[in-house]
Amino acid sequence: MNPLKQFSLPFTGLKLGTHQFDYELDDRFFNAFEYSLIKSGNLKVDLELDKQETMLLLKFKVIGTVNLDCDKCLSEFPLPINLYERQIVKFAEDELESDDEEIISLSRKETEIDISGPLYEMINVAVPYIKNCEQAGKDCDQEMIDRLNQLSIENQAEENEQTSDPRWEALNKLKK
Repeated sequence: MNPLKQFSLPFTGLKLGTHQFDYELDDRFFNAFEYSLIKSGNLKVDLELDKQETMLLLKFKVIGTVNLDCDKCLSEFPLPINLYERQIVKFAEDELESDDEEIISLSRKETEIDISGPLYEMINVAVPYIKNCEQAGKDCDQEMIDRLNQLSIENQAEENEQTSDPRWEALNKLKK
């Protein structure tokens, strides 16, 4: 069974006005996307769909945590997510014209909208580019930091020994 099937909203049978939808996002949601940066998490999504004559207004409220790997010490940590986003869906005539990335265009023949893609994108955008434990209020794994520092010092010592290459001695004399 496709884990993203539940995120396909049939809007044709809905009356004009506001409608509420609730979703739970877990590991199956994130694993459904190939090469996902987020492998696990537990998020609650409250979606308010406002159906109008010519468009749909989607208001997302996403609260929970996603598990990330620290870029500094490589340990896993939970990052709290608290998002409030809005998405506009307009109905276009025959061909889908989309100049604006913030507006989703649907053909008038469409009967449902898949919100899994926009939902996945807004969660990924909320994840910081550089991820570290301090963002979750945790300290990095000090044992791993010490080990990385030790390896870095050993590598520098090896590089300094290798710089005594006789081919570079003439250039080193010019520096002095």
